[in-house]
Amino acid sequence: MIAPLPDALIDPVVRAALAEDLGRAGDVTAAACVPAEARLSVAFAVRRAGVVSGLDCARLALAALDPAIRFTQVLSDGDAATAGAVLAHAEGGARAILSAERTALNLLGRLSGVASLTAAYVKAVEGTRARIVDTRKTTPGLRALEKYAVRCGGGVNHRFGLDDAILIKDNHVAACGGVAEAVRRAKAAAGHLMKVEVEVDSLAQLDEALPYAPDVVMLDNFSLDDLREAVRRVGGAVTLEASGGVNLQTVRAIAETGVDVISVGALTHSAPALDVGLDAL
Repeated sequence: MIAPLPDALIDPVVRAALAEDLGRAGDVTAAACVPAEARLSVAFAVRRAGVVSGLDCARLALAALDPAIRFTQVLSDGDAATAGAVLAHAEGGARAILSAERTALNLLGRLSGVASLTAAYVKAVEGTRARIVDTRKTTPGLRALEKYAVRCGGGVNHRFGLDDAILIKDNHVAACGGVAEAVRRAKAAAGHLMKVEVEVDSLAQLDEALPYAPDVVMLDNFSLDDLREAVRRVGGAVTLEASGGVNLQTVRAIAETGVDVISVGALTHSAPALDVGLDAL
């Protein structure tokens, strides 16, 4: 069971999306064609198999336009859905349902797509020690929702922003004059709850970083042989994260080198939306 996001976190995103769609005059089509008293019963259904995420977005989109709409979930976020499966039913004012339809489907399809792609990566590394994690390569304004969708797919979240962990990247190293100096400064500045991760692009840089005891080392674009050698040298003393060149064809081999974590930007920047439709009953 995936812990749901608070409505207070989702609602502003939903309302911003509705405002974008309703524009300056609202839904002129629904107002012109649908009687004000008309009611409608609908089903949210997937056109192809995938993992569900974002049902609360659909619920809140409908509620924002008509709080009296009844929204009944059939499946839950994190559930695997077969092609044609009904995710939820809604019943209420027809104008409100039709006006909220696209916003509800956009968010539900987007988040379910992220969850579905994440699940594919998680399945690909099944039986290894590696965990699949996301990155900050998220859609602006949707980070909390997309990272929630990663959890729905069985993945794990990397840091949420620049403020919850120190992550020394190659340009930080260049600005500091070297890996060792960058890690030394970070460790000196970090509070007792703040983890320090450093990105390295060679075994030589790994050796330079280790004496300063980073919590995590990101092995960027390492070959499989170098990943295995890094695992051997570290001997479990430091969490090792593999990054770069990761796709569904390569992730299994990367996981089998013994790394702890594999970060995949594609989970959020390249996930195709799951095809979800709204069908009148």
